[in-house]
Amino acid sequence: MTREIKIMGLQINISTALSSLRVNKLRAGLTMLGVIIGVAAVIAMVAIGQGAKDRVSKQIESMGSNLFLILPGASTSGGLRAATGSRTTLTMDDAEAIRREVPAVSNVAPTVRGSAQVVAGNQNWSTILMGVTPSFLEVREWGVVKGEAFSETEVRGSAKVALIGRTVKENLFGDEDPIGQIIRIKNVPFMVNGVLSEKGQSSMGQDQDDVVIVPITTAQKKLFGITHVTGMMVKASGPAQVKEAVDDTSRLLRQRHRIMPKQEDDFTIRNLTEMFTLQESTSKTMMLLLGSIASISLIVGGIGIMNIMLVSVTERTKEIGIRRAIGATRKDIQSQFLTEAVILSLTGGIIGILLGSSVAIFLPYIVEWETRISPLSILGAFGFSAATGIFFGLYPARKASSVHPIVALKYE
Repeated sequence: MTREIKIMGLQINISTALSSLRVNKLRAGLTMLGVIIGVAAVIAMVAIGQGAKDRVSKQIESMGSNLFLILPGASTSGGLRAATGSRTTLTMDDAEAIRREVPAVSNVAPTVRGSAQVVAGNQNWSTILMGVTPSFLEVREWGVVKGEAFSETEVRGSAKVALIGRTVKENLFGDEDPIGQIIRIKNVPFMVNGVLSEKGQSSMGQDQDDVVIVPITTAQKKLFGITHVTGMMVKASGPAQVKEAVDDTSRLLRQRHRIMPKQEDDFTIRNLTEMFTLQESTSKTMMLLLGSIASISLIVGGIGIMNIMLVSVTERTKEIGIRRAIGATRKDIQSQFLTEAVILSLTGGIIGILLGSSVAIFLPYIVEWETRISPLSILGAFGFSAATGIFFGLYPARKASSVHPIVALKYE
């Protein structure tokens, strides 16, 4: 029986609150505006932050795990210092020594890199050209979706075979099967052995699928006319071994290149894992910062609710007196005004969730930002809006319940 009375009392409070809010629709709408903006901003900002975090994760996956990159150092001529990579100090023998002598390294992929115009039939395309060993695909965790990769035998024999990325395949062959077709790179004919799996954009926004891969010896002898390598991708045995692998590799290269203790390195090592971890950490920090800033709007909205509820208490003083005169308790009055504040806040929260979700859904089509709506942020925003209504509605509700009936009845 007591439970039924409580349920009936709650229904009366909700009905009375809704009736009161309908009388002042414009004021109720303006009161909710702060909560609507706050909730929408929280959901949209968290969605943008989650999207940025997902983008970094995809970049890590596309590059491969536990990697670091070795590049030639900068050369100096006539007092002028060139860019990183201008030296020709790295060799295939260096790569083999790292694979053999550094225990924390599981694999090494030496590469040469440049750009070239690729021709197939009456089509041509300017793309990135890479000379690699078969270990490159393993290090980069890059598969072949059609055809097959070239072998160590083909590398030793400087075979004229090629693997092409999805972008190159679409621009040169369209829907036609490229396997077994001939492409010309710098007037040298190559047979297409396979098509690489899709990798998407790199962390620098470059299309990783816009690439042609050939055996490194073929690229050195027949395309670039060099004997050195322009870089190495090194894979550590595991995440915990990356730092050890970097340090041991640096010591080994200094020893092989006969660099004295006080001389600077003639190579550069870039720890890709640390770079991506820093990016991910930055994304998380930005997400928290944006979410915190957006939460301020919720607080401002809560203050607006409290302000309007205090005005409402003053305007309805006589109503309070009449209700007290016919038997309503202080608790009944407090519950009624608190219910109004919570309804205002929750309604604003629901509208804010719909608005924020809509922004998160349509934003990628407008500015090409990746977003991901987090269910946790929706639940959090909804819960926070409910808590806002209770917290900022409690003081006006208590003030309403503390009005003396006789004073209220005399109020004009």
